[in-house]
Amino acid sequence: MAVEIRCSERLEGREDLDLESIARVIREAAEAVLRQEGKEGTVSVLVTDDAEIRELNRRYLNADRPTDVMAFSMLEGEEIASPEKVIGDVVISVETAERQAEEYDTTFLDEIALLTVHGVLHLLGYDDQTDEERSLMRDKEREALRNLREGG
Repeated sequence: MAVEIRCSERLEGREDLDLESIARVIREAAEAVLRQEGKEGTVSVLVTDDAEIRELNRRYLNADRPTDVMAFSMLEGEEIASPEKVIGDVVISVETAERQAEEYDTTFLDEIALLTVHGVLHLLGYDDQTDEERSLMRDKEREALRNLREGG
């Protein structure tokens, strides 16, 4: 299992961000979900700002607004031949994560962990469009975050 993390050039100059800690939390959270779900493969995560995620949201989901996390699964549709299974890409906005951490009275890194878990679950086929789907996804999120805290 591999987690590839890339920080957008748009975050250059954001000296208030501890990119090393953000990358560590993302890696641990993504790995916790993959272990929990018994999946092997590569997940790629882009950490960016509201402007870039807004553009991606507009381009791919027809929603002209920033969002907290987006997921682009490679497990849907035709399988692509690859030496290592590529699960998909997750995009996280640190600006939205900062606002939500304050709004939900949690830490920034805990919010990053939650967004990573949420995004990776989407990659694996979980959805949150109906009450039933949302309930299952929330249960999976809680389980992954508990495993993450417990180091397993």
